[in-house]
Amino acid sequence: MNSQRCAAVVVGAGPAGLAVIGNLLEKQLGGKIAWIDPYFQAGRVNRKYREVPSNTKVALFQAYATAVQPFRSVINSTRIPSPFSTMAKLDQEKTCHLHHAADMVRALSEGITKMDQVYACRGYVTAANLVENTSSWTVRIQRADHLDEVEVITPRLILCTGSSPTEVPIPVCGQHIERLDLDVVLKPSDLVSYLPRNEPQTVGVVGASHSAILALLNLVDLAHSTHPQLRIKWFTRHPLRYAEYMDGWILRDNTGLKGSAADFARQQLEEDKLPHSEAGRFITKVDCGGGQEAAQYERHLPSCTHLVQAVGFTRDPLPELSVNGHLLDPEFDSVSGGFHDATGRVVPGLHGAGIAFPERVVDPYGNVEHAVGFWKFMKFIKRVSPQWTA
Repeated sequence: MNSQRCAAVVVGAGPAGLAVIGNLLEKQLGGKIAWIDPYFQAGRVNRKYREVPSNTKVALFQAYATAVQPFRSVINSTRIPSPFSTMAKLDQEKTCHLHHAADMVRALSEGITKMDQVYACRGYVTAANLVENTSSWTVRIQRADHLDEVEVITPRLILCTGSSPTEVPIPVCGQHIERLDLDVVLKPSDLVSYLPRNEPQTVGVVGASHSAILALLNLVDLAHSTHPQLRIKWFTRHPLRYAEYMDGWILRDNTGLKGSAADFARQQLEEDKLPHSEAGRFITKVDCGGGQEAAQYERHLPSCTHLVQAVGFTRDPLPELSVNGHLLDPEFDSVSGGFHDATGRVVPGLHGAGIAFPERVVDPYGNVEHAVGFWKFMKFIKRVSPQWTA
């Protein structure tokens, strides 16, 4: 197995992995940076969420794209028309569909992977071991073409490995309900052919977050057009929550509804609107608050043919990590972007960012949230990466 030394290894080429690469390149570590991903195609945002309306203003996608010098070099050397020139023409104060953001990340990634300082390797990290007395990680990579394995030795390993929709066990009262993948429901072009058109279907939707509201919106659009026999049961535990623009900051910035999801919820899903709204023709709301969840599922799930859960995201499995050959189950520090071992000691040279490892933020009212979004990843990485490279 051929092994090489690099100044850093970055795992994942979604928006966070790209932001890490941009920041590390700007710091000129002296030595190549290895960037590992099977595709270099903007991660899940591009694979799954191109049709999703963002809850971020276009101006913040622009801020992300111009935040570091290596990105600005790529933009300046890219011929127009490009995803960058397209983004610049959009209304900067409005949200946009995520395909604009995904194309921007793909174009930046394409430029970055061509740079001499970057060793871009298509593949998967299978394992990484830290040898403590040399403070170096040995990172094993299975190439995407399965031809061979590669080994990289580095003082810094940064995980931007992403997350997938959470699925929790549901008491199904002994009957068959087909699970409907949230990713399918968030992609109308897939959803339209997934559900049978000419027979009665009832889809249960669990949750009241941004993705749950978009799931309801997409299903209502379907019931309205191609699937007239489709009905929806909406299982929710709490009232709708919106992001509120305060003086210089946003209340519920990471948990509240924004953009087109907020518009749809305000106009059609609120308690006083749902009974008379267009959406209310197809949606039955099932209140699961106050500890009555199990009883409500028992009452309403038997009439559902499908169930989609929009209850958050769970980090994807990590490669096998070890220190001196002993398995490591690292605990993320959401303030520093580093990790601790089981005894609370800092794991040298191991860092994380992105939706799997987001920054913990506290608003002026003391509410704690985790900051997820392109620009939020960039701000976090800009703040903590100087410690990673010190």
